Amino acid sequence: MKRSVIIDTGPLVALLNARDRHHEWSVAQWGQIAPPLLTCESVISEACFLLGQTRAGSGSVLEMLARGALDASFRLAEHVRPVRTLMRKYADVPMSVADACVVRLAEVVPQSTVLTLDRDFRTYRKHGRLVIPLVIPG
Repeated sequence: MKRSVIIDTGPLVALLNARDRHHEWSVAQWGQIAPPLLTCESVISEACFLLGQTRAGSGSVLEMLARGALDASFRLAEHVRPVRTLMRKYADVPMSVADACVVRLAEVVPQSTVLTLDRDFRTYRKHGRLVIPLVIPG
């Protein structure tokens, strides 16, 4: 069974920004994954904001979306209640909207793995108790 990969903001930014300390790691991960990578509009928005002042620029994220390398078909409007519940549960972490959407995406996409740089995902659980399979730097 093919495992779907959900990409968080960090690896997406690192992939596109050669000056990011995780750039080489992200490039290596990208080379092992068949697109499209699943994500959400909150991750796209965060990545565009973070890349806006870099050489790569936010346009590179949008180009990946336009080419189908990223699939942002997750609709927050359809998952507001569970996303809000996750944000309340992890308010002490704290959990961003993007993180909550990524966890929710992991809940609704069976056999998925989350590609992230964010160690908070080691704390987050899907369906309240299940460890989220991660690809994260050592």
